Amino acid sequence: MQPFDFDLFVIGGGSGGVRAARMAAQTGARVALAEAAELGGTCVNVGCIPKKLYSYAAGYAESFEEAEGYGWKLPAAPQFDWAHLKAQRAKEISRLNGIYGSLLKNSGVTLVTGWAQLVDAHTVEVDGKRHTARHLLVATGGTPFVPEIPGREHIVTSDAMFDLDPFPKRLLVVGGGYIACEFASIFNGLGSKVTQLHRRAHLLTGFDDDVRQFLAGEMGKAGVDVRLNCEASSIARGPDGLVVTLARGQQIEADTVLFATGRVPNTQGLGLEAAGVKLDAKGAIAVDAHYRTSVPSIYAVGDVSTRVQLTPVALAEAMVVVDALFGKGKRGMDYEFIPTAVFTHPNIGTCGYSEIDARAKFGEVTVFSSEFKSLRHTLSGRSERTFMKLVVDKKSDRVVGLHMVGADAGEVVQGFAVAMRAGATKALFDSTIGIHPTAAEEFVTMREPMPG
Repeated sequence: MQPFDFDLFVIGGGSGGVRAARMAAQTGARVALAEAAELGGTCVNVGCIPKKLYSYAAGYAESFEEAEGYGWKLPAAPQFDWAHLKAQRAKEISRLNGIYGSLLKNSGVTLVTGWAQLVDAHTVEVDGKRHTARHLLVATGGTPFVPEIPGREHIVTSDAMFDLDPFPKRLLVVGGGYIACEFASIFNGLGSKVTQLHRRAHLLTGFDDDVRQFLAGEMGKAGVDVRLNCEASSIARGPDGLVVTLARGQQIEADTVLFATGRVPNTQGLGLEAAGVKLDAKGAIAVDAHYRTSVPSIYAVGDVSTRVQLTPVALAEAMVVVDALFGKGKRGMDYEFIPTAVFTHPNIGTCGYSEIDARAKFGEVTVFSSEFKSLRHTLSGRSERTFMKLVVDKKSDRVVGLHMVGADAGEVVQGFAVAMRAGATKALFDSTIGIHPTAAEEFVTMREPMPG
């Protein structure tokens, strides 16, 4: 039998790749990981982590505004230092990069720095040097998609938003997904005049309809100029900034134009075709239920195979692969009732099915919803409201959809997600004592179903 240099060679040092590499190495396997950029991938470097830090920064503007209602008098108007925030973020991300490197080193993983390409079913080439492995894992994630429109050279993607120089006084965001909505909210909070364009009638395709409409209203109240059924057709540089021409002929001036129009699997330049790895209709690596590609020795996890584009999902998929290759092979992955959050202002937290999807899957459902001003805002002076919704399968009484728009929604929904995965019924929700006074208690006190 041909000897291999490694038992597993991982391409991509993001969340999924690092998890797979170090967990495989801890079983005693010989593991290598190749990464051309900083360790941690999109999530650590230009995604979840810096985005949440900037969301916190934007939240302080709201807190300053609210403080007066609670008796706090600020001696002067707060001043925002964009350069300081960027420096603090960079310092923290560098620390996390180091932690990822230490985790790999301490696990015994061989780190190969450079761009990796597949040569065949068992061979990877990095900067001219070839490495062989019994198993290969592709975990290269995704990359922002930008449509081909005139002037696209003037736009930025989400990757560039954390280090803009100078800070944009006028920001135009094109897109209606969670990345577009998050950056629109964040920069609005930091002091930009934000306009958001979306070509569809509602933001956040795929989310519950009530959540989509409620969030758009709250973002509008907070100052984001949300324009729906609206599309950018070209971008040009004018005397006072960028000029974006819309499909209907109107023009908008901005200092920065962000296109957050989706992400695509990062498959270019990996040598997939040469190795015989097939892509699906969406351009993602096609995998089976065990994350095996069309080449039996090659696997793929995370956004490059686009099951569900969430960091925790990539981590879970990586663990399934490691268990299959070096463990007992009993670990599986369940994509139902995956909780997620959107760090808009206010936040969204959601788990399970939207009302429309629940009706399609379960037939008859009962819907409970509540909209209210939280206790915090009875004195804050702000008009922000909170929205909550439960979708219940009428036949089993099981709660199959739980949705929230409000402060710390992600923190609230994470706990309820455990109950939903355990099969909690509406009767069980009703019998649970609420923590008073909190917004979260509303989920266990809603009694009157919506008509219809």
